[in-house]
Amino acid sequence: IHAAAMVSAGIYMIVRMFPLLSAGAGAHGGSPTMTVMAFIGAFTALFAATIAVAQNDVKRVLAYSTISQLGYMVAALGIGAYVAAAFHLMTHAFFKALLFMGSGSIIHGVEHGMHETHEELDPQDMLNMGGLSKRMPVTFWTFLIGGFSLSGFPFITAGFWSKDEILADAFAHGHWWVFVVLLLAAFLTAF
Repeated sequence: IHAAAMVSAGIYMIVRMFPLLSAGAGAHGGSPTMTVMAFIGAFTALFAATIAVAQNDVKRVLAYSTISQLGYMVAALGIGAYVAAAFHLMTHAFFKALLFMGSGSIIHGVEHGMHETHEELDPQDMLNMGGLSKRMPVTFWTFLIGGFSLSGFPFITAGFWSKDEILADAFAHGHWWVFVVLLLAAFLTAF
């Protein structure tokens, strides 16, 4: 959680510096600086989500997912949607903290189960996990809630509303390439 807070502090700083970054731009982007920000953010969101799909370590999946979500925020700042970026920063902090704490609980549970069976497996490897909903029901439900919010499950999760705000802003102001790339990243995140 400390590492996620330190990474998010950079986004908070960019949100606070938004008036300086947007100097000379129109209401929703337009300056070369903001165009570069939008490109880097959208590319990061897609690239990190692609890397997360290829991981088996539960903490690495969450870490790359965090980088992907930070890319969303930078892309939102690049198109001039700084309110949406700050909103996603806040919602992401809560559901990602829930996921990281849940992953710690899962790793501890898998490690404890392996000591009982005397197996030597990696407790962070998702291929070694399964059937934990019966043994760890509270962790199961809280992790499921965090996962639904991260993937942007419609209408009932904060992650849906904050991601939708970024996507809606990109769509409404003609930033089609940002919209398409972030939509693809959203599908990869849910996957």
